[in-house]
Amino acid sequence: MLFYEPLFLFLFAPAVYLLYLFFDAERGRRALILLLASVVFYGWSEPTFIFVVFASIALDLFVARRIGLSRYLEGRGDAADGEARRRWLALGVVSNLAILVYYKYTGFLALNLDALLRALTMPGVNIPQIALPIGVSFIVFEKITYLVDVYRGVTAPARGPLLYALYVFFFPKLLAGPIIKYHDIARQLEECPHADVDDFVTGFSRFMLGVVKKLLIADTMASGADLIFARDAATLGFVDAWAGVIFFTLQIYFDFSGYSDMAIGLARMFGFRLLENFNMPYIATSITDFWRRWHMSLTSWIREYLYFPLGGNRQGEARTYLNLWVCFLASGVWHGAAWTYVLWGAYNGVFLVLDRLFLVERLRGLPDWLSNIITMLVVMVGWTLFRATSLEQADAFLSLMSRPWTPSVVAIPPEYVVMAVIATGVCVAQRIALSFEGFDWAGAARRFAFASNSALALLFVAALAKGLADPFKPFIYFRF
Repeated sequence: MLFYEPLFLFLFAPAVYLLYLFFDAERGRRALILLLASVVFYGWSEPTFIFVVFASIALDLFVARRIGLSRYLEGRGDAADGEARRRWLALGVVSNLAILVYYKYTGFLALNLDALLRALTMPGVNIPQIALPIGVSFIVFEKITYLVDVYRGVTAPARGPLLYALYVFFFPKLLAGPIIKYHDIARQLEECPHADVDDFVTGFSRFMLGVVKKLLIADTMASGADLIFARDAATLGFVDAWAGVIFFTLQIYFDFSGYSDMAIGLARMFGFRLLENFNMPYIATSITDFWRRWHMSLTSWIREYLYFPLGGNRQGEARTYLNLWVCFLASGVWHGAAWTYVLWGAYNGVFLVLDRLFLVERLRGLPDWLSNIITMLVVMVGWTLFRATSLEQADAFLSLMSRPWTPSVVAIPPEYVVMAVIATGVCVAQRIALSFEGFDWAGAARRFAFASNSALALLFVAALAKGLADPFKPFIYFRF
């Protein structure tokens, strides 16, 4: 079930919302309604995996209680309970990572082991295909934040299984984030906030914006990217390769930020405030700046739950550079079980290290627009690795992109070009807007609110019509 499907828009969402409002005075029932709705929402697509998640939730709750008890006893002077607390945390983290490794990486590891064994003239291995559950990486990462938060004393163990299960299954952010840390939403889950008219108007406007970004822009760009990347690279030219990469660069931003808009908007309609996940990443003036703006919930998660535990920048410059690189290598692995993702993570890690060494200072000496162009070229080379289906295809595309004398051969439909220009214009407008620092953008937004919302509603209807007429294109991050 997708947010823009008729089943969701005209049956599921209205029914859940009306029930939520009907029990407005009963906080416990509101939480139960959201949990049941979220379980139905996820079970619609993943009826089997949902039982695995429930079993894992039960283990998390037990482990968190043991961690909390050990922390309490440790605070009373029992040093042995400090070690017990660490063991319980290790059990919880390893059990969650085991779910991720089994479903997401078993096939990849088996495939590479099979290739290695056969290269050594030894019998290979054959493991049956394991279906990848939707959103498994987001679910596992959020569950780990809960255990680590309890271990650090940032939050107390959940007051009951209903609240923790709602945190895991909350349907607006369930399938593709943003990644929500338990301590950021624990109070909201306990209060299960009242939803008012302002929440509905603000939330639904944000939801409509996400649908427009996904169906009108991202899906059109997806068709353009697929047209290029589906061809043999030997039949492409310089312009073709760059067109495919530009299409994908626009697709992944409007697709993923569109989903985040929908998630944040839906949550707001129920009175919940989720943290932002994007902040105009394509206006970045360095790779470091880019990662502060792109998928901010993942970057924040990596910083707090991987970079800091590795030592952060507290153990000398060499170790800091290694930690940065390892973190973004891990980010690449998190994104997918393929060598292209591993290389993409390593590539971004290298540029983050270069930024820290000298590159940021060099870029600051240039005009912002030029730093932005240089940064985007680096980003698009990375997106080439990300989109390629193999290392061989990535190498072929990068080679074509560096040879302007190779002629173009693909007839690109004009609607793809027009939409690419519009999407690029949106990103450029964000850059231009920064130059008007003293302008009252909030006041302008209020003055033009009616006109902009009316235009957004018309685009929303057009997006839904396009979504019903065109072949289905899933969100990119569902596979993660």
